[in-house]
Amino acid sequence: MVSQSASAPNCSPISELDIPAVFVISGPSGAGKGTVIALVKRRLPHVVTSVSATTRAARPGEEEGREYFYMTRAAFARGAVAGDFLEWVEYSGDLYGTLRAEVDGKLATGDDVILEIELVGARAVRKALPEATAVFIAPPDMAELRHRLRGRGTESDEAIARRLRIAQTEVAAAGEFDYVVVNEDAERAAAEVVAIIQERRKGI
Repeated sequence: MVSQSASAPNCSPISELDIPAVFVISGPSGAGKGTVIALVKRRLPHVVTSVSATTRAARPGEEEGREYFYMTRAAFARGAVAGDFLEWVEYSGDLYGTLRAEVDGKLATGDDVILEIELVGARAVRKALPEATAVFIAPPDMAELRHRLRGRGTESDEAIARRLRIAQTEVAAAGEFDYVVVNEDAERAAAEVVAIIQERRKGI
């Protein structure tokens, strides 16, 4: 389910005259952001994701340069001082940052760019890029979010409890975003995000 201050967008074809745009997609860990974004990219070949940098360890199946650029804290700190990041935040004990060169390079090719970032980072990008469209992916409820986090099987109960506490704060801030998409079903949520992207391109 998608909500916005105005009526929900309708799907429209992408024309050659459309200008590429930045889409900030945020939401709690476990809300299904990655799954929704993957489905959106499958439906819209002109949409790409900006690969962020992080100091967290790679999870099983993740690859350098695909999910993230994995950095030591020292290397990340040097990049922050040098101004390499559009934004960077500390989240659950790890650092995450959006690389300026990644975003600029992909916009230059004519692609729409999705930034999958946490709440604090999303706020920073909105300040740096006020023209960006912000979409919040919300879970149906906290019970479902807890179920999804446990289903990953990658974190301790303590870590899950910490993520749930953070999620409550994030959900409370959903009204700061241009759109809120409730991810009850990934395919349906992806269709809603596709419509948002198409409407944004049409309205430029």
